[in-house]
Amino acid sequence: MEVKSYLKDHILLFDGAMGTYYAQQYPDDTAKCEWANIQHPERVMAIHNAYLNAGACAIKTNTFGANTRMLECTSEEVHDIICAGWSLACEAAAPFQAAVFADIGPLPEDESEYTAILDCFLALGAQNFLFETFASDAPVHDLAAYIKKRCPEAFIMASFAVTPDGFTRQGLSAHALMSRVRADVHIDATGFNCVSGPHHLLALARETMPDFDGQNKFFSVMPNAGYPTIVDGRTVFDGSPVYFASRCGDLAAAGVKILGGCCGTEPEHIAQTARVLKGESVGKVSMLRKPNAKPMRSPDVSRNRLAQKLRSGKRVIAVELDPPADANIQKFMEGARQLKAAGVDAVTIADCPVARVRVDSSMLAAKLRRELDIDPIPHMTCRDRNINATKALLLGLSAEEVRNVLVVTGDPIPSAARDEVKGVFSFNSVVLADYIRQLSETGMAEPFTVCGALNVNARNFDAELRKALRKQEAGVSVFLTQPVFTEDAFEHLKQAHETLDAAILGGIIPIISHRNALFMSQEMAGIDIPPEIVAQYEGLERDSAETLAVELSVQLAQRMMPFTDGWYLITPFQRVRLIERILKSLDRM
Repeated sequence: MEVKSYLKDHILLFDGAMGTYYAQQYPDDTAKCEWANIQHPERVMAIHNAYLNAGACAIKTNTFGANTRMLECTSEEVHDIICAGWSLACEAAAPFQAAVFADIGPLPEDESEYTAILDCFLALGAQNFLFETFASDAPVHDLAAYIKKRCPEAFIMASFAVTPDGFTRQGLSAHALMSRVRADVHIDATGFNCVSGPHHLLALARETMPDFDGQNKFFSVMPNAGYPTIVDGRTVFDGSPVYFASRCGDLAAAGVKILGGCCGTEPEHIAQTARVLKGESVGKVSMLRKPNAKPMRSPDVSRNRLAQKLRSGKRVIAVELDPPADANIQKFMEGARQLKAAGVDAVTIADCPVARVRVDSSMLAAKLRRELDIDPIPHMTCRDRNINATKALLLGLSAEEVRNVLVVTGDPIPSAARDEVKGVFSFNSVVLADYIRQLSETGMAEPFTVCGALNVNARNFDAELRKALRKQEAGVSVFLTQPVFTEDAFEHLKQAHETLDAAILGGIIPIISHRNALFMSQEMAGIDIPPEIVAQYEGLERDSAETLAVELSVQLAQRMMPFTDGWYLITPFQRVRLIERILKSLDRM
């Protein structure tokens, strides 16, 4: 079958799930189902035949997880599994003249293995490729180009796993994914599979597919049978085949050209869908009314005082206060009250710095906004939350009228604690910034001003600046820098000012003693203090050291003024009165 020609006049109906159906049929086999290509080929052949007899005109090779990481095996074993899977699918498809698609799932870590997988399929003669259940389109574009260079006639599908609200686990929106993939000349079809059931994917398809013409670029939807439940320790999908088929009929009526099933679907789901596509009655559920698509909106800063001040060209001052390590927040709240009286524009709150547990930054931010009417900037790391928890937190912040966040990837868990505490790191600060922007654009949350970190002390500042540009593209509009002490840091600050189209708040951390200077210069990553500054503190008593801290901080602030839109002061050891002294001196500038 030549897939593209077939799609001009027909809907291409795929098979359903291999993994969940195999586990249901053969519960004795606890290995990953891809191993069955070699160990139990007759079982794989039986499942292929069941779907083909049900009416599928395209089947996937049993190779979704065929890679060294997922199967915990050698590359040679992966090669053998792919070859066996390809042979079984082709043998099953031949009598039905059905299309065979090389099925490739996302690699957890080493993306370089994709090339070996693709080369294996190409050597076997594969011309149809399905990249399914991906959370990002980042690897797909290069992979599609790689295939088309070696096999120009190839048909390539890219399918993404999105939650019912339209986001992948990496925080990418369905709208953005479809827009980028649709523009890629190497990709012939795209859409959604897995995670969500047919009802939600129908709604998402209607929202995201208006620009697909169904002639040169095709839309694909392969839903789960429904949503899983646990019965006797097993994951079970209860979705009715009749209901599934009726929703697939609605998808076809909406213009979806490629249909099939993912987790929980069985041959009966495909058989019922085939009947619906032929116009046969199966007790069809009435079609859903087409919802009005949510309009995308541009961020509105009218309710964000910090954003308004930056937009007006006025200099802003943000001061960082460390959250306490216990539930006694009286000193923290009093410090924030003093800073507001001193005229600061925002209080930033670290999110468990150095991976040590402190009071939650977002909850403190909500308390400051509600009780003191201060504009907080809670730090939000990618270390401790998956995308679901992050979204819930952002929605809560929006409800509490917290309009500014600082996104950072986050410090790793200390080695000694890794047996008990696991970092998440499902995404990084760039992905998180883009996710926050999309939440605002789709109307799910009030617009946030997204801040990012900029390390002006980085040894390879060109790489740091490239990363900052990616953050800016993702939605970061304000950068807070690491403390600026050295000539290199000032030069990097100037370079950032000339390169970035975003506000920059120059970092200032008062040095309070000779011991403090030594510690920061030797043991704190991202802070460089020249030896001559360290030497100035030698032998000074507390009061003299604080006076010097004020003088140096003001000098540094003056010097960075031409390259910044404000200052970002870090409070050492909760010494708010020291920050007040610096602020008074800055007021006289």
